[in-house]
Amino acid sequence: MHQSLLSIVGAAQAKCGAGSVFCDTGLPTVGAETSELQTILQIVFAILAAVAVLVVILGGLRFITSQGNPQETTKARDTIIYAGIGLVVALLAGAIVSFVLKGL
Repeated sequence: MHQSLLSIVGAAQAKCGAGSVFCDTGLPTVGAETSELQTILQIVFAILAAVAVLVVILGGLRFITSQGNPQETTKARDTIIYAGIGLVVALLAGAIVSFVLKGL
């Protein structure tokens, strides 16, 4: 008989009550609603995405000002690639968190 994690956590929270921080199971209770968490996390991921776009722009400027120097060109290209990867990770993380919170 396997219980889902959500039913176990829900039972633990019902047993703990709304005012307690920890209950006898040792699990912390969360006072925030799912929509509040989703809003906060969307803001965080939006900031991360904006920073990644800014780093891509800075990498592009670095690429332009490298003046054909192979070492500087490589550094600029790596900056753009890593910022692009960071942007993709931030967008995927936002989508995953949104998907999980909608399932709760």
